[in-house]
Amino acid sequence: MSDLAEDIPMSRRITIVDIARVADVSTATVDRVLNGRSGVKAATIKRVMKAAAELGYVDESDERARDLRPLSPVSFILPQGNNRYITMLGRMIAEMAPQLERFSIKPTVEYISSFNPDLLAKALHRHAKTADAVAFMGIEHPVVREAVNRIAASGKPVMTLISDVASPARTAYFGLDNRAAGRMAGYLLARFIHRRPAKVAMIAGSLSYRAHGEREMGFLDILQELYPDIEVVGLREGHDDEALNYRQMRTLLSHHPDLDGIYNIGGGASGVGRALKDARRDQDVVFVGHGLTSDTREFLLDGTMDAVITQSAQDTVIKCASLLRDLREGRRDDGFADPMRIEVIFRENLP
Repeated sequence: MSDLAEDIPMSRRITIVDIARVADVSTATVDRVLNGRSGVKAATIKRVMKAAAELGYVDESDERARDLRPLSPVSFILPQGNNRYITMLGRMIAEMAPQLERFSIKPTVEYISSFNPDLLAKALHRHAKTADAVAFMGIEHPVVREAVNRIAASGKPVMTLISDVASPARTAYFGLDNRAAGRMAGYLLARFIHRRPAKVAMIAGSLSYRAHGEREMGFLDILQELYPDIEVVGLREGHDDEALNYRQMRTLLSHHPDLDGIYNIGGGASGVGRALKDARRDQDVVFVGHGLTSDTREFLLDGTMDAVITQSAQDTVIKCASLLRDLREGRRDDGFADPMRIEVIFRENLP
């Protein structure tokens, strides 16, 4: 507390005159800040609110007073590679750093080698030493689950993004119901394919991602349940790599020249789309994938893709930050997170 604030008797009611004296501003400035009016510099607002908090004029429930608290370091760990959606998510986290200050969060982003559970587990332990919480895209593997369990046991929140891990110790998951997302993909392909019987195939990033395995299961479930005349002729892994996805798609087209549809379960949509274009099949093979990014947007516009299933990257970050704030302030202790909304984007409803 400042010396000026200590000079004010605790028994006396605090006024804006006291706040103005401690903050070294005019009473008009204090009035503007406390009533949320514009025209005051951010640094001055902080100084006024700091004085108001020291004097007890604003209480802990005032969001502006919470903004004065030290920022809590939160680490986001994402897979390295050319998955454009993940790259966009990481860039958005960095760009949203000023906005996340209102949640008293200071984010950092690290990229690690994709599909490597040992590197992911080591990164989790390393960040848990300095961060107050860790959020990451999960790989389903025992060493990753053990890392989550140990960090959670130390009292630090551990959250998964996009793809979950089977650990009851993790605090929350911010991603889609991926089995439902896979069913949605199967439903869309079936509705877009006009002739029967038909053949479709899948390309996954890696089935070590729980999200990709669940999408595959949902996709197969709905086809078997409602569309038994559609045959699934192949599943290949492309590791979210555009060049590998290109080769996988060309191989599928070579083996199945009568292919009617493709479901790209993970990233690397550009490779699939380019292969379809090079084979001149981009307008007759139904193509459904995940993640609204610059390339999938262009594919929707030119008709290469028919639908994109996605989740809002911005909502993912905000929901994560909001839960951390609530946990820190004791407003929640269960870590429950509302499910992310499955968004389906077509050419006609591009945002």
